Amino acid sequence: MNPLAESVKRHRLLSNGDRVLVAVSGGADSVALLHVLYDLRAELELELEIAHLQHGIRGEEARDDARFVVRMAANLGLPVHLKEINLRQTKSDAGKGNLEALAREERYHFFATVAREQGISKVATAHTQDDQAETVLMWFLRGAGRKGLGGMSAITHLKVGLTVIRPLLDISKAEILEFLQERRIAYRFDQTNQDTQLLRNWIRLTLIPQLKERFDPHLPVRLAQQSQILRDEDAVLEGLAGLELDQMRRGKGLNRDLLVKQNKAMQRRILRRWIAECRGHLRGIDFAHMEDFLELISVGPPQGRLSIPGGWELIKEYERVRLTKLTRNVKRICYRYDFSIGAELDVREVGVTIRSERISASNFRRPDNLLQAGFDIAALREKLMVRNFRDGDRFRPLGLAGHKKVKELFIEKKVPLSVRSIWPILSMGEEILWVPGYGRSELGKVGKQTKEALYLTAVTWDP
Repeated sequence: MNPLAESVKRHRLLSNGDRVLVAVSGGADSVALLHVLYDLRAELELELEIAHLQHGIRGEEARDDARFVVRMAANLGLPVHLKEINLRQTKSDAGKGNLEALAREERYHFFATVAREQGISKVATAHTQDDQAETVLMWFLRGAGRKGLGGMSAITHLKVGLTVIRPLLDISKAEILEFLQERRIAYRFDQTNQDTQLLRNWIRLTLIPQLKERFDPHLPVRLAQQSQILRDEDAVLEGLAGLELDQMRRGKGLNRDLLVKQNKAMQRRILRRWIAECRGHLRGIDFAHMEDFLELISVGPPQGRLSIPGGWELIKEYERVRLTKLTRNVKRICYRYDFSIGAELDVREVGVTIRSERISASNFRRPDNLLQAGFDIAALREKLMVRNFRDGDRFRPLGLAGHKKVKELFIEKKVPLSVRSIWPILSMGEEILWVPGYGRSELGKVGKQTKEALYLTAVTWDP
C-alpha cells in the first residue's frame, strides 16, 4: 500500500461502507486524493462520487478542467456532479466579501446540496500539510486568535448534517507530487494560483519559501504541529466556556454579573460563543467589536446598546445582556383596554395576565408582593383601564405624600428600557392605581371602613 493510503487509514476518517463525495478540481492535490480513495475502495467497501464546481472565472481553461474531471471519472467508473457558477457576478450581487471567501462558501453549498440529494454524509477535500501551513500564517497575519491559529481540522461537522474530512492534512505537497509522478497520473495546473496579488498565493510562493530558507526547511511540519496543539487546547477552553455560558443564561439573555466575574479571556470566548449561537455565525465581528461589547457590559452605563454587524444589537439592561435583530419601521406598541371588576385580562403585548376578584373585607388578605394589589371598591368611582406607560405618568405612592413619576419608579426598580414602554398600568380615569410588580397608589387602599375589596394578581408569561 502506498504511504498516502496508509496515512488516510491511520487517521480513521473513513469507516467500512462509507459513501463519500470527493471534491475534485482537477489539480494535483484533489486528483491524488481521488486515486488514494479509489485504491482503498475495495478494502473499505467505499462508494465514491465526484463533485466539481467551476467558478466561471478562467473561461475555456476552467471548462477544460471540467472536461478533464469528467474523463477521469469515466475512466474510474465513478459518478460525477458538475456545476458552473459566475462567481464575479455573485460577488457583485452580494456587494461585499472577498472572492476567495465567496468561492469557498459556494463550493461547500454545492457539496452539501449534492450530498443531500445523493444521500451522502461525508465530503472529502484535498487540503494538505502545506495548505495547513498557509492557513495558519494567513490567520496569524490577520490577527486571529487561538481558533484561527488552529487552522483546519481533519474532520469538521457542518450544521447542515454534513461531515467534511481532510485525509491528506498531514501529507506534504512534495509527497503528493511524488505519488502522481510514480503512478504517472495526469493533473491540471491552475494559472491563477500563481497570482501573488492574492494573500494565500503570496504566502505560499513568497513568504513560506523565504521562511524555510532563513529558519527551517521543515516549517510546514512545525506549523501543522502547532495548529494541532492549539486545536486541542481550544477544544478544552470551548468546553469550559460552554459550561460557564449555560450557568449564566437568563431566558434569551445572559446574567451580566456572572459574565463580568470571569477573566477577560473567558469573557471574550463566552461572548463570541453566545453571539455565534444567536446569529448563526461570527462574520463581520472583529477584535475591536468584542472589546466595545465587553466595555459596555463591564463598565458602561446601567443601560445601553451597541450595533452588531448584520443588523443586530447587543443590549445591556442592568444585570441582563441580550441580543436582538433589528427590524425596520418598527411601530411603537400602544394599547388600552377597559377593565371590569372580577374580570381577567391578557395583555398580549407584554405577556402579562391580570386577574381580579371581588371579595369581602373580612376575607381580604394582604398582598405578598407588588404583583398583587388590593383596593377598596367603594373608592373606585370611575372607569378602570389597563394601558401601557406614557411619558409624564405620575402616581401617589402608597404611604408617601405627593406624587412620583413612574419613570423614576422604573429607574429605581431597574426596569429595562425595552420593558418600560409596554408594561401595563392600571388606571382610574387619569389617576394611576397600580404598576404591577413595581408600585401601587395611595388611592383606594383597603382600611377599616372597607366593606368590599378588589383583589388583583398579575401573572407573567412569554408573549
